[in-house]
Amino acid sequence: ERNGMIGNIYSMGLALQALEATRKFYAPREWDCAQAFSVVYSHDYQQPMAIAQVLPALVGRTYLDAAGLDCAATKNASPGRQLSLPPVPTLPLSPCTDLITVQYSIINTIQGQHFNHSITVQVPSGSTLLQVMEVAAKEDPETFSFQTEQTFWGPYVTSIHGLAGSTEDRTYWWFISAGNALDEGVGTYKPHNGEHIQAIFRTY
Repeated sequence: ERNGMIGNIYSMGLALQALEATRKFYAPREWDCAQAFSVVYSHDYQQPMAIAQVLPALVGRTYLDAAGLDCAATKNASPGRQLSLPPVPTLPLSPCTDLITVQYSIINTIQGQHFNHSITVQVPSGSTLLQVMEVAAKEDPETFSFQTEQTFWGPYVTSIHGLAGSTEDRTYWWFISAGNALDEGVGTYKPHNGEHIQAIFRTY
């Protein structure tokens, strides 16, 4: 239903491992993994944790196989499976950097004093959402200031406009575009020209 996406791009690695490990339970119909793997092949993984989870699936393995590995016996052995990965595209170098315009909104309607603020910023093409947020905070720090903490999955936004998510209140900042949740974190998601990104304070 989602052209091969299982959950989001971060959950793909473990999802593919789980489906590979339970393949025999799908008999007599085999699980068709082509669509799911096409999603993985087309994504530029950058976080070490995401790479570590997706690599076993790419070679037809799972974390469960680690317990039965004989490293001494396989030290000089050639891989049992060869992958046919698409070539990495090369981008032409440009002497000038194109700018894109991104609208960024922060919305809170559930806690304390409600607010709904928007700003339009210009950033170099290829910038991440985190860079968009940094430009917004620089232009209007009183409104768009934010805080992050570093995780294995990259920077995680903990607070915007002085309002922090809380496990006790079950609140967090949710990032969406065109009504859909972003499938990447702020450190890797790259908005396109004219896109409107909303950060919404919500409960789970």
